[in-house]
Amino acid sequence: MKLLAVCIGTARPTPGRKSARTGIFKEPVDHPVLVGEAGLAGDRIINRKHHGGPDQAVYLEGAADLDWWSEELGRPIPPGTFGENLVVDGLNNRDMAVGDRFEIGDVLLEVTCARIPCATFALRMDDSAFVKRYFAAARPGGYLRVIRQGHIRAGDSVNWIAYDGERITMPDMFRTYRQKLEGVELARYLSAPIHHKLRAFLMS
Repeated sequence: MKLLAVCIGTARPTPGRKSARTGIFKEPVDHPVLVGEAGLAGDRIINRKHHGGPDQAVYLEGAADLDWWSEELGRPIPPGTFGENLVVDGLNNRDMAVGDRFEIGDVLLEVTCARIPCATFALRMDDSAFVKRYFAAARPGGYLRVIRQGHIRAGDSVNWIAYDGERITMPDMFRTYRQKLEGVELARYLSAPIHHKLRAFLMS
C-alpha cells in the first residue's frame, strides 16, 4: 500500500456562512509533514467541539472510495475534497475497522471511529442532500489517534496492521453510531479501542 496524498488546510470562510470559518478545505502537499499527537503540523481545526482531539487527530480516506464517489457524482474528487488528511492507495474504507493500525515510516496510527458527515461537509460539497447521500453510501473514512509520532510524505509505503480482536468496520460503526447498544453488541464495541466520547456515551 502507498500513501497517495498528505493534505492540510488553513482556516477559510464556510460557504454560505459569512461569519463562520472552517478547516475542511484541505490541499495536498509534497513536503514531509510532522504528525504529532494533535494531528498534522500546519493543519487547522476550527470546530474543536466536534473535530480534532487525540482520538480524531488524523482523518483518512481510502483511494478506492474517492474513486467511487468520483463515479457516483460524475466529477473528479481530488485528495482533500472530503477534508481528509491522508489518502491511502489500495484501501477501501469498508474493509477498515476500529483498532486497525497504519504504519507509515516512523508514524503509527490507530483507527478509533468512522467519519460522521455534518452540515459543513454538505456546504463544502455544494449539495444540501450530501449528508444523506454519504450516510446512504455507507463507506465512511476513519478517524485515527497517533500512537507514534514522526514525519510522513506522499509516496511513503503504508503497512496496514489489522486489529486482531472483534472487528467493528466503518460501515458497522456508521450504522450504530450514537445508538444505545446492549448485551453482546455493547460488549463488542467496548472491547475495541473506540473513540473515548463514543465509549462514554455507550457507558452512560
